Amino acid sequence: MANVEAEISNSPDTGATGDGISPEVTELSRKGYHLLKDGHITEAIHCFRHILENDPANNYALVGIGDAYRKRRRYQEATEYYRDCLRQYPQNNYALFGLADCYRSMKHFHRAIEVWETYLKLDDQNVTVLTRVADAYRKVKNLERSEELYLRVLELEPGNPYALIGLGHLYYDFKLFDKALSYWMQMYEHRGNRADIRVLTSIGNCHRKRKTFQEGVPFFTLALEKEPKNFYALFGLADCYRGLNQQDKSLTYWNRILDQDPSNKVILTRAGDAYRKLGQLDTAEEYYRRALNIEYDTYAVLGLALINKVRGNMREAADSLQGLLKSDPKILRIYPEILECYIKLGDRHSAKSVLELYETAGGIKNDVHERVISLRKAAGV
Repeated sequence: MANVEAEISNSPDTGATGDGISPEVTELSRKGYHLLKDGHITEAIHCFRHILENDPANNYALVGIGDAYRKRRRYQEATEYYRDCLRQYPQNNYALFGLADCYRSMKHFHRAIEVWETYLKLDDQNVTVLTRVADAYRKVKNLERSEELYLRVLELEPGNPYALIGLGHLYYDFKLFDKALSYWMQMYEHRGNRADIRVLTSIGNCHRKRKTFQEGVPFFTLALEKEPKNFYALFGLADCYRGLNQQDKSLTYWNRILDQDPSNKVILTRAGDAYRKLGQLDTAEEYYRRALNIEYDTYAVLGLALINKVRGNMREAADSLQGLLKSDPKILRIYPEILECYIKLGDRHSAKSVLELYETAGGIKNDVHERVISLRKAAGV
């Protein structure tokens, strides 16, 4: 399907206001769009303005100036010309396209949708427009309508890459990772190792979310072969190895990120976690403190508390963990750690208080629940 903007530039007579347009206006219109297509925006605007001096309602010239400002990313000014055209010619496809695209670029997605839907009443076969409307609905979290439009594109044009990628993002946003993976895999199967790096990291991220870490590793690895410093590929590979409990391998990639961004406190904390799990407590402590020197970080404080716990400093660990619970009682992974500290300290009263807080924090069905129940029995409370 031809791009709408290309259709405009290649069809200079489409914008005429009616019969009897002078040859001069026709020539100026054609010249204006050729200049616009070649990137001579100022000269194109001059041609279109010359038309409007003699014919203020010329829809081709109004759209032309709108397109010129849109190319310059002066979207607000562009909308004024598109709206002026639509006031006189409400069904001008090119003005509708340009206006909706401006709203999209300004992140006014609801306005863009309203205009796109008007366009679709006139032409519901335009794949470019259908995809953009689907994108806009995705941005406003409307799963059903976005899905409907992307699937419509695939009916009209099976294998359309924008629809496949859009469906992948849509389902990923709604945590439907199996569905997202199926559409991104279609892109990968079509392109193979030539697939765009964003497709590769998206597939890898689906595997991370599904906890199928081993299957995610090859896609992040291929992404790194294409772009060795890509943050998302480095992060994804490190996180997959973290999920596989291969901490030594995860550190290779956490530290490669830190080589580029030594002040990334999130990565410093993740690296600290890996060193701690490998038993390299001094190095782990160094990384946690580096993170805290940048900015307070809950998980760096948690990591230091767990180091104290391993070293047998139960009171110091318990005090740190208690402070974290006061700040955010919904961090459920803290509860078994602090309970274990209080059990080893023989402090049944504090253990009971922590269990009461756990129950009010929504700690019924979660990853730490079985461990909490086991510790509760051990504490005898």
